[in-house]
Amino acid sequence: MSLVEYQVEGHIARVTLNRPEAKNAMNPEVAVGLYDSWVSIRDDDQVRVAVVTGTGDCFCAGADLGQLVPLMSGARKPENDWDERVLANSNIAAGALLRNFNPEKPVIAAINGHAIAGGMELVQGTDIRVASTKARFGVQEVKWALFPAGGSSVRLPVQVGFAKAMELLLTGDLIDAKAALDCGFLNHVVEPDQVLAKAMEIAEKIAANGPIAVKAIRKSARECLGLPEAEALKHESTISGAVFQTEDAREGPLAFMQKRKPVYKGR
Repeated sequence: MSLVEYQVEGHIARVTLNRPEAKNAMNPEVAVGLYDSWVSIRDDDQVRVAVVTGTGDCFCAGADLGQLVPLMSGARKPENDWDERVLANSNIAAGALLRNFNPEKPVIAAINGHAIAGGMELVQGTDIRVASTKARFGVQEVKWALFPAGGSSVRLPVQVGFAKAMELLLTGDLIDAKAALDCGFLNHVVEPDQVLAKAMEIAEKIAANGPIAVKAIRKSARECLGLPEAEALKHESTISGAVFQTEDAREGPLAFMQKRKPVYKGR
């Protein structure tokens, strides 16, 4: 049984954390599985959008404090191939959380349950978020004298506002799905049995759009964030200009004029 399941249906990749007995906590095997999934999504031209979710009633409880953290700190020695890979490539643990790895395509989080510590940091690395009414969120590392090194001190102030981010980061408190929605951290909150269906509905809409345009819009939105307006607009023009030269950019307007569904080829 794989602790991270990866499957592609049409143009949608689905990544599923499959360690429910440990609340999908990220041990070395999970870290490697997530990292490899993001690489596959980036490199597979057939994949246009990805959905990440978990099995059981928890999305991800963060790093496994008994396995991954001691390995990374040197408190325990490697015991298997997963451990060896994590130690051999310093990017794997952070890349698993989408901290320093860009899959270049939209990632939708289908948050089936609690997203805590590294689990919430994984959500921060996604583009669109659908959560269960029963989900709770928080970065609790400070309670254990640890640093939320998956990007929270950088991303959370941008995603929920400075004051709210500081409260969450420094207290380690959890918030429920409604509070996370109210502060702009989530897109949708639905009943538990509707989480994956809603995420897939959004994924299908994105997958039907021009793939080059989707990638470029995502790239522009992320790279221009925080830049001075004039610089951001200049960068946007650089990114957008290439899109208009593509075959898909000719197909889209033509299909509109001919009142038919466009056929995008990603070129």
